[in-house]
Amino acid sequence: MPDNQSSMPFPAIPVQRPRQQVENQIKRAIVDGTLKDGERLPAEQALAQSFNVSRTTIREALRSLVEGGLLEKGPGTTSGLYVQSVDHNSFSRIVSERLSSVLDIGSVSPEEVAGFRDLLEVPSARLAAEFRSDSNLANLHDIIDRERSVTYDDPAIPELNAQFHCEIANASGNRVLAAFVSALHRTAHPLTLVNITEELGRDSVIHHVNVYRAIEKRDPGAAAEAMQGHLSYLRNHSVTDGNLASIG
Repeated sequence: MPDNQSSMPFPAIPVQRPRQQVENQIKRAIVDGTLKDGERLPAEQALAQSFNVSRTTIREALRSLVEGGLLEKGPGTTSGLYVQSVDHNSFSRIVSERLSSVLDIGSVSPEEVAGFRDLLEVPSARLAAEFRSDSNLANLHDIIDRERSVTYDDPAIPELNAQFHCEIANASGNRVLAAFVSALHRTAHPLTLVNITEELGRDSVIHHVNVYRAIEKRDPGAAAEAMQGHLSYLRNHSVTDGNLASIG
């Protein structure tokens, strides 16, 4: 007698729990644009009726989507949940929030942040030299011009520095890499413990120019080498106390 179970033409599909079904359907609606960025979700009771499940099931599904960064709570206790955009910018925002929490409780050291930066920014420069556009070059050139126009202790320097490194990451063509680099600079402020001197500020701009020129020439090896040299130089000038700045 044939084994009916082994002769089934379709593979067995695991049955999802109600919470997973609700979560997946809402997630699919966000990804395909049925639920728009910034749109407010219906109340729990309305969702429970629509999905024909309990409010507890809805609450569990929504909590998971909030933790995953697809939904966010509005201001106040009764404002509801809103859809967050699904792109590399929203991903960067989620990474920033998590990284900020880790840094706030002190479970990550500055040395670990610096090491992670090497892992991100050296390949970023290499890729930028391969895939950069004329627009990327124009943006980098503009940032360097503005860095040259201010003094080393100008409050605008940290933001200009972040813009420079983020633009290189954007030029890499890898949006996941760009999201992490942006999160790192906006939240961790890498190498913030730097001994501020006029010489260091001047050298940092020179390093940026060297990275720019390698990217302009589409020389991945030179771009990676220039970025690594820049980061190593700053690490050698970092301090644990005293006069601090976010030059990087």
